[in-house]
Amino acid sequence: MGSRPRFVDDLSRAASDAPGPETLNPFSDDALLDAYSRTVIGALERVQQAVAFIAVERRLPGEPSGRGSRGGTGSGFLFTPDGYLLTNSHVVHGATHITVTLADGAKFDADLVGDDPGSDLAVLRIGSPEPLPHVELGESSKLRVGQIAIAVGNPLGLAQTVTTGVVSALGRSLRSNSGRMIYDVIQTDAALNPGNSGGPLINSAGQVIGVNTAIIPGAQAICFATAIDTAKWVIMQIFAHGRVRRAYIGVAGTTRPLSRRVQRYFGLSSESGVHVMEIVKGSPAALGGLRTDDTIIAIDTQAVQDVDSLQRTLDASRIDRPVNVTVLRGAQRLELTLTPVEQVS
Repeated sequence: MGSRPRFVDDLSRAASDAPGPETLNPFSDDALLDAYSRTVIGALERVQQAVAFIAVERRLPGEPSGRGSRGGTGSGFLFTPDGYLLTNSHVVHGATHITVTLADGAKFDADLVGDDPGSDLAVLRIGSPEPLPHVELGESSKLRVGQIAIAVGNPLGLAQTVTTGVVSALGRSLRSNSGRMIYDVIQTDAALNPGNSGGPLINSAGQVIGVNTAIIPGAQAICFATAIDTAKWVIMQIFAHGRVRRAYIGVAGTTRPLSRRVQRYFGLSSESGVHVMEIVKGSPAALGGLRTDDTIIAIDTQAVQDVDSLQRTLDASRIDRPVNVTVLRGAQRLELTLTPVEQVS
């Protein structure tokens, strides 16, 4: 037999001269990549068994019960050992039947405990004789832009899909399907697709920091999750009342800029208010003397600069309690007293 080709000898020498694992530079790309991988894997192991696939059936419009249905899917996650799950409202809203499939393949029929379209969150419950795997809820108030964010869910029916990225921005606002604004929303570049809705967004410790909610169609790496601190508040409202309570005064309005002349005349720091376009007959606004064409600029001591701040101000703490509403009416600045009632969905 002939001698070995020279390139074989060269490869052998290169292999023998290569540094072993114990001599790798701890700041090399390989070492950093390994640390990142271990972080993601460790975080995922803490939540994976608690992430669920949700399938729903809805009655077709115009069809009597039981004569036709259409399906939908999404994600959710167990947050207690006795079977409570969190998901998006738009995943389960209007469902006639909900099925939850866990990571181990176990299937359960689920009951809807409470649904809040205003925050796009819903709580489900499944029954199990044994304690179930569940996540740990983190604190979104402690998040920092740039930290690791990991999304887990079932996009396009592909169960237990994991994507990673970072927290891209904090404090965003996002309009829910009901038309209300969701505040303190987390922006992330961890990829989301249809079916991810309702799944957890977790940090490097495996704690849930948000509920994956939405994407911007046509955009790249711009995805959103409802902050877990908001979700905790919604959960407590649902446990206490079966719904989220909000105050209602009965007006329809639009944001209107205030001219500099108006700002100077009334000594206002705000540059806009809510122009009242319509008042519901018999509503607290009507009974309190509010009129169309009034401009709402404050409720109690809180400035009202736009429709969203008006909605945010009318929380459950103001139900059945008199509030002072400051309005501009022509050349007058008036203080009216209204008593908001509970909003009926």
